[in-house]
Amino acid sequence: MIRGFRWDQVRAFCGPNKLGLPNVMTACWESIGSPDSISLLGLEESLLGGQSFSWSCLGDEKWVGVIRRSVVHLRWENGQLYWCASGPVPLSKKEIEDYLWLDDSYREAVDALPWRSDQSLDQAIKKFSGLRVLRQPIDETLLVFLLSSAKSIPQIKQLRHRIHLNFGEDLGEGLFAFPGWERLSKLSETEARKLGMGYRAKYLVGVAQFICQRQGWLEEVSGLKYKEARSCLMELPGVGPKVADCVLLFGAGKSQAFPIDTWILQALERQYGMKGWTMQQMQEFAGIHFGQHAGLAQQFLFSFQRSVGQTKSAKKE
Repeated sequence: MIRGFRWDQVRAFCGPNKLGLPNVMTACWESIGSPDSISLLGLEESLLGGQSFSWSCLGDEKWVGVIRRSVVHLRWENGQLYWCASGPVPLSKKEIEDYLWLDDSYREAVDALPWRSDQSLDQAIKKFSGLRVLRQPIDETLLVFLLSSAKSIPQIKQLRHRIHLNFGEDLGEGLFAFPGWERLSKLSETEARKLGMGYRAKYLVGVAQFICQRQGWLEEVSGLKYKEARSCLMELPGVGPKVADCVLLFGAGKSQAFPIDTWILQALERQYGMKGWTMQQMQEFAGIHFGQHAGLAQQFLFSFQRSVGQTKSAKKE
């Protein structure tokens, strides 16, 4: 934040073509990842497509987000990604590389997917070239997906912002850190409802109290094998199969996790002929067909199906 102003206020004053990033940051830009390792569409979808709810677009192919206690700026220019970090605990280059999955294991994971024989998956990979599965902190990931039921991406971002704004550390630029489950455990259900949580308030309070009564529990769950970790998460109030899989895929690096939401259900029914199949049958198919990196395949299919749905909705309007 430029002192005394929010980014939206500054952008409105300066105009979208006049505002870059604060001058204090221009000297710290550094390239990250190899050139053309990720397409612009793939990057935008990774940051804004529903994996994380902490990123915002600043326009002109620039984004800002929060990772732990660090404010991270990204910009994409001529096929090259650049980054810059600030805040109480700025991320290192290695940490942002890990978060964005920029090492060679990403290409190996894509190559291991069955795109050669799966036309639907091949089409999705080509459209969203370089789409990553972000490697996020599990505690924050659990919070946002606990709040995600029956909510759109903008609505989830709004709920997340209210919690961070009211209870998190001020990181500057109008951004706030995740307050931690210990701080959230002090909330009453009534207080949570006043933040707009609705029926999710009881889940938020229940999960916060559960975790705070079991120090290190989330870290222990992260270290378990996928199926065991999934069962443990589903013991939490408000956590069903889809939420558990989202938390494990995006927050614990469990690449086998295959969250099935409305878009994936549509993809499986229409592209793979699974209309009438149970969720369990679909999960088993995903594990067998897509293999160890089923979660990465899920993201490609999710993004492609969502883009098709949005295009159809726009045409109707």
